[in-house]
Amino acid sequence: MSANDFYAISPLGLLLVWAMVLLLVDLFIPDGHKGWTALLAGMGMVASLALTLTQINRPTAAFNGMLLVDGFAAFLNVLFLSSGLAGIGLAYDYLKRMGIERGEYYSLLMFTVGGMMLMAQAGDLIVVFLALELLSIPLYVMAGFARPRLDSEEASLKYFLLGSFASGFVLFGVAMIYGATGHTGLQEIIAVLHAGQSNFPVLFLIGSAMLLVGFGFKVAAVPFHMWTPDVYQGSPSPVSGFMSVGAKAAGFAALLRVFVLIFPSLATDLIPVTWLGAALTMIVGNILAISQSNIKRMLAYSSIAHAGYILMAFVPFGNPKFAPDAVASALFYLATYALTSIGAWAVVIAMEQSEGGKGLDLSDYAGLSRRYPVLSAAMAIFMLSFTGVPPLVGFWGKFYLFRTVIEAGFINLAVIGLITSIISAFYYLRVIYWMYMREGQPTARREGWLNLTVIVSAVVVLVISILPNTLFTLAAQANLIKFF
Repeated sequence: MSANDFYAISPLGLLLVWAMVLLLVDLFIPDGHKGWTALLAGMGMVASLALTLTQINRPTAAFNGMLLVDGFAAFLNVLFLSSGLAGIGLAYDYLKRMGIERGEYYSLLMFTVGGMMLMAQAGDLIVVFLALELLSIPLYVMAGFARPRLDSEEASLKYFLLGSFASGFVLFGVAMIYGATGHTGLQEIIAVLHAGQSNFPVLFLIGSAMLLVGFGFKVAAVPFHMWTPDVYQGSPSPVSGFMSVGAKAAGFAALLRVFVLIFPSLATDLIPVTWLGAALTMIVGNILAISQSNIKRMLAYSSIAHAGYILMAFVPFGNPKFAPDAVASALFYLATYALTSIGAWAVVIAMEQSEGGKGLDLSDYAGLSRRYPVLSAAMAIFMLSFTGVPPLVGFWGKFYLFRTVIEAGFINLAVIGLITSIISAFYYLRVIYWMYMREGQPTARREGWLNLTVIVSAVVVLVISILPNTLFTLAAQANLIKFF
């Protein structure tokens, strides 16, 4: 391994080695003191984050192009590691409260973050598949972490079966693309396509479609979304919160990396597919969220709807003039959605009680503003941001996406996005209504790390709402750098 290879893989390698060592160290940490495991896991993620920051503006290709380090990977790796740190904050008190405090949770979290980082850096379709499995398998286990609770075991089994099915699509897609081009490396595939040397264009098209199906499952796009509400509801809430951010961002990382680099020649042909997928995902996610009284299921359908908004960025990609703005808009929306979602799930976790899942119904939020004004104010910020109310960051995320789509000429898709955003106001504002307009005696946890996660998320959302151009500029600079 050359020095360049070592430099490229150092943040990921450090994180995975740290996770393995942590599994051994945890054996010597007695029950009731697993906070030390959480602290060590956080230190590992901070160290990996520090190494990732050194790679900004230093693009390189390693392992013969199988690993790409560019602004795109650095931007997403910072997002993944930050989400992992927030995931530790979400889980610290929850695991103790629910009687499921086991140190391996934090190692599993680190492994799945490692899979997400590998996904963002993948320069080969085989690496994409390996990254998909590395991030998925720990999540299957984490979804069932609340055993012997039946709903948690059911969530884990459903996620495993459907996730394995989707992984099969990805693997068959890779095999077909290899059969059509003779390569799995992105660099080599692009060279074959540019030279017009593919002898099996239909096979390549089928393989590409299968990849889109597999990634569509990961981002919970319609019609591959049905697993989402059941898995989110049955999984421990910190897992659901982390999954809504990390797994979705990793799926879009793979979609963007492969779609942007390999599929430019197919982008025009795929416009009807991406247009319909984005429209249906926005419509189905928002409409089904209306009828939900369980806030975890509501946020699950909300995450489906937001996947639809991000999918809008793929529609104008067929025009090279708008491709850079489309990628930058998708990255900006991913970052802002992650911040808002982590904060909202932190409030849900603070409200959830250990007895039979109490605190998860919308009616349990009645009177929250009177007993916990800071918590309710933060939740109101997150709900309004999800809705897209100006000048909050959710508004700017939709603004940049809609602007790109409209400039590319897809005004009808932007209108659908606008209408579904108005529909979403019903169920988001309903949470605020229960908190501020109804009487009740809610109970919420007062836990340091959880409260810190809520406050930091709310403050960052407000800061970015004031200075959205700063983050969008970073997203634009994080555009994909081609090494060939």
